[in-house]
Amino acid sequence: MAIATATVAEAENAETDTPTSRFAWMRAFRRPWTLTGVVIVAIFCLFAIIGPWVAPYDPSAVSKETLQPPSPEHWLGTTQTGQDVLSQMLYGTQISIIVGVGAAIIATLLSVLVGLAAGYLGGLSDELLSLLANVFLVIPALPLTVILAAYLPKSGSIGIILVISITGWAWGARVLRAQTLSLRKRDFVEAARATGERTSSIIFRDIFPNQIAVIAASFLGTVTGAILTQASLAFLGLTNVTEWSWGTILYWAQVSSAMLTGSWWWFVPAGLAIALLGTGLSLVNFGIDEFINPRLRQAGIGTKKAQRAQARAQRARVVRRPARARGERAPHRPYDPATSDVILRIQNLHVDYVGENSVTPAVNDVSLTLRRGEVLGIAGESGSGKSTLAYAITRLHKPPAQITGGGILYTNADGSTTDILRMSDSELREFRWDELSIVFQSAMHALNPVLTVGAQLDDVLRAHRPEMSSADRAARVIELLGLVGIQTDRVDAYPHELSGGMRQRAMIAVGLALDPEIIVMDEPTTALDVVIQRQIIEKIIELKDRLGFAVVFITHDLSLLIELSDTIAVMYAGRVVELADAGEFYRNPRHPYSQGLLASFPTLSGPKRELAGIPGSPPDLRKLPAGCAFAPRCPLAFDRCVQVVPPLVPLAGPAEWRQAEAACLLYEGDGSAPDRPTDAVAELPHADQMEDAR
Repeated sequence: MAIATATVAEAENAETDTPTSRFAWMRAFRRPWTLTGVVIVAIFCLFAIIGPWVAPYDPSAVSKETLQPPSPEHWLGTTQTGQDVLSQMLYGTQISIIVGVGAAIIATLLSVLVGLAAGYLGGLSDELLSLLANVFLVIPALPLTVILAAYLPKSGSIGIILVISITGWAWGARVLRAQTLSLRKRDFVEAARATGERTSSIIFRDIFPNQIAVIAASFLGTVTGAILTQASLAFLGLTNVTEWSWGTILYWAQVSSAMLTGSWWWFVPAGLAIALLGTGLSLVNFGIDEFINPRLRQAGIGTKKAQRAQARAQRARVVRRPARARGERAPHRPYDPATSDVILRIQNLHVDYVGENSVTPAVNDVSLTLRRGEVLGIAGESGSGKSTLAYAITRLHKPPAQITGGGILYTNADGSTTDILRMSDSELREFRWDELSIVFQSAMHALNPVLTVGAQLDDVLRAHRPEMSSADRAARVIELLGLVGIQTDRVDAYPHELSGGMRQRAMIAVGLALDPEIIVMDEPTTALDVVIQRQIIEKIIELKDRLGFAVVFITHDLSLLIELSDTIAVMYAGRVVELADAGEFYRNPRHPYSQGLLASFPTLSGPKRELAGIPGSPPDLRKLPAGCAFAPRCPLAFDRCVQVVPPLVPLAGPAEWRQAEAACLLYEGDGSAPDRPTDAVAELPHADQMEDAR
């Protein structure tokens, strides 16, 4: 295995953005309406900062020029007491925006903390936090605001900010909780958990960035709502009316009957400012998605990214380290249980999905072994328990899934054995990705859409190798991309910028980041065309032979398993029904279910034939039939098949192969020949028929 290192200076140079990338965020404002909104908001913010210094008069100073319309001396006219309306507007802009932004910041922080925590943590935390939010949602906001403001008439802007924040955070929290509940089931969050990242890191680095658009929209909406609420409270006289704001101006105009006297210049500017600022914030909201979502950003900075990544790769000095001492084996070496170098042993594993009134056995009494450097293939129809088994091996299952029995024993390089099921959370964090990693299916969902591929590889290293410098991590990321055949100039690419095959290679690179002993691959070629599947399989074989790790490969496709695997386990209804060397399985499948699976593949040579297939559907795991679960679909079933659950029994076979096992009553006895009714013989595919089918 190779690891790349670089000097700190090189890493700093590598991570320096070009001017183009630094200002790439400005592309979000290329839309006219977004740019218009930014300009409007910027003008109001500027007036809020400099207003008190550029105001021509003291806003509270009275004069004899009462109720004067706009003139060169008073651009916005005067009030009933001769006060300058323009000066009041400039002073009032500062207070109104401070209240709006301040209340929005506090309310948004509360929404984020409560919404993300409740949605991700679940359980009692979710119930309590959701109850708190629901209480504030059912209380009418305006009456509550009026009541609270009435008790804080002398508190000024700070009191109004607190009142608006307390009454305005619950809705945002509810929305964020719903979004988090959806995101926490995504594969990239599961991958982050599998890498051992802390809960806080997952929430704020994986889930939070995917909700920035929602949070930003909520923030801007809260700013508008807070300004309107402050103006309403001031208009009702529930705030300090000696502190100038747009609402205060409207209050004095209403008290002085400005509408009745036709003094439109007194109340129109304040109302127009509120409407114009709200419009500007809404227009800015249109551009938020384009600013935040990598999918919506205009292409065109890819060349700069490529040049920067290529320079990074060239500056990194690659230093080779000796490969780990691992057991290399030639394909199909003789199997000897005493010297098989077992690295993972699954013993009588049971995984149930526990509901309120039912228990569904998804994995039922499964026992498997995995040797160092071996590929163990697991096949079966949907619902057979393959993925549940993978999640149990990696301890990534979540309620209602529960491991109710058995053990998963991992053998370290020094020969000591550890039960994965008995590991504490801290031990699991150290174990995952260091010794055992997982490659999820559907890489588009397993990769975080708002983080670059390089950043996600760096996350794994940062979580498990805190002693590594940023330079070493950057070099290691480059090396990993090279290992899986991705050009290093794609290090700054987002997942949507990669093809399906490249995304899957990136997931394999994540799995290889810490040089694990075992990689669990859960249908890594799903939804890929056959050409890309071939490339992925060849890359897995190449990396396995080069690095020496063991693989648990799960798929529906038996043709892939036969080519890739050393040993194949076929699962049906949560049980292993056949276990054999891949060569022996291909030459002579024993279980009727395995024969049906192989017979359903079309032949590429020889005479044409009708595909056999397997009649019927997999059983409902909640209501498994008595006896053999495959009996209702099996053409060779006889009376005892619906009465007795067949155990895995050893079968006679060539000495050069691993001893095969099958869970079928046809092989009762010594396993040398099927013990079956004579009328079933004609329906069993013979070896020559199976060969023709291939």
